[in-house]
Amino acid sequence: MRTLFLNPPSFEGFDGGAGSRWPASREIESYWYPVWLCYPAGMIPDSTVVDAPPHKITIDQTVAMAPDYELLVLFTSTPGFHVDVKIAEMMKGLNPSMKVAFVGPHVTVRPEESLRASAAIDFVVKREFDYQIRDYAMGKPLDEIPGVVFRKDGGFQHNPEASPIEDLDALPWVSKVYKRDLDFRRYNVPFLLQPYVSFYTSRGCPAQCTFCLWPQTHSGHRWRLRSSDDIVNECRYILENFPGLKEIFFDDDTFNYQKARTLELCGKLKALNFTWSCTSRVTTDYDTLKAMKEAGCRLLIVGYESGDQQILKNIKKGATIDMARRFTANCKKLGLIIHGDFIVGLPGESHETIRKSIDFAKELDVETIQVSIGHPFPGTEFYDHVKKNGLISIDEKMTDDAGHQLPNYQYPGLDKGELVDWVERFYGEFYFRPKVAFRLVRKAIFNNEDRRRLYKEAREYLALRSKRKLFVKESKQQKEAEAVLSSGD
Repeated sequence: MRTLFLNPPSFEGFDGGAGSRWPASREIESYWYPVWLCYPAGMIPDSTVVDAPPHKITIDQTVAMAPDYELLVLFTSTPGFHVDVKIAEMMKGLNPSMKVAFVGPHVTVRPEESLRASAAIDFVVKREFDYQIRDYAMGKPLDEIPGVVFRKDGGFQHNPEASPIEDLDALPWVSKVYKRDLDFRRYNVPFLLQPYVSFYTSRGCPAQCTFCLWPQTHSGHRWRLRSSDDIVNECRYILENFPGLKEIFFDDDTFNYQKARTLELCGKLKALNFTWSCTSRVTTDYDTLKAMKEAGCRLLIVGYESGDQQILKNIKKGATIDMARRFTANCKKLGLIIHGDFIVGLPGESHETIRKSIDFAKELDVETIQVSIGHPFPGTEFYDHVKKNGLISIDEKMTDDAGHQLPNYQYPGLDKGELVDWVERFYGEFYFRPKVAFRLVRKAIFNNEDRRRLYKEAREYLALRSKRKLFVKESKQQKEAEAVLSSGD
């Protein structure tokens, strides 16, 4: 079947699925590769991957593609689902014979609800969908495909789920699909060197973090590995086929989870002599970090999440504040750059715990940070927690009209407006310090590319900051109005 794998257009600058672990419009425009769509696309010769957001493909342009395909595979997300449904309906309207499959965490958790949302959706595939989509495109009946949910006899048929894919080396290289269908120069992440290419060296994550979407809904907790030779060979292919490439990013849930495996891989990567970055946990020891640095590692994305030990315990992070301090000191000693991720609004959050996180971030003083509002995605323990305790809003709206994060829950003594305000205070206190400002100015002075990038990022961030301040102001006014009405009773 002629198959279109689609990461659809949505909000302006929305990085909504197929590779993004935190679907939303960013403070600063950034796009991750549609990795999950590219695996099955590599197994279907008559297929195309369309990643609309970074390629600036409009809804109208996307819909116009419908007559050219027999099967549409759309990777959806909870925040963007309602827009994705409309696109599927428009495409089906233009080509009624086209079959439509929705994939991704949202339909894994809510398959029947997703099918009820629109008759345009013919079936959904839960969790990994690589071989399922390939088999359907090659003519296999839905009844025989594991993990599929579809309408039958007035109800829904749930086929038994498949076991996780164990032989990852048997899967195609996504980089070959990138080369075929995507423009790698359109992908950017502020803290990575541009242009970059990313792919996975493993699937799944043994960590039990209660807020993390992917292991709980899509890839699972079982950690499955590609062989080091297969990884090195794909790196070699990328270096030879993407002229002007400045960095490879290993986008695993946790790249260096196991010391022995990391050391083996680094020993082989070193011979290629290239720059790469990856994800990391703070449990990684000095010897492993040293081997990574010697093999060409430049930067680590590190989920610190919080500066409060009890919150780390609440979210089952499996790490301590002292581990984070020691890890950060080791990275600085080795010259490894850190992009630190923090989350505001995790279970147990209060004014005091957020203050601890801000102070902790300033103490660590990593190169860059990202501060997110905790999103309780359906299918996660975090979601179950806020539902069980009556903390989530009825409408469960996760983004504003532009796709930026909004809290869809609130804690006693910490309302939605305050959560957004704390995010801004976090960024402000971290970045508006003299030594951080000096770091940024120094970059801008000595590197024209950095200067242009920093100017663009500053404009985008300041525009979003004004929107957030307006949200905080309106939330405060609403709270005051409700207090007046309550006192009148």
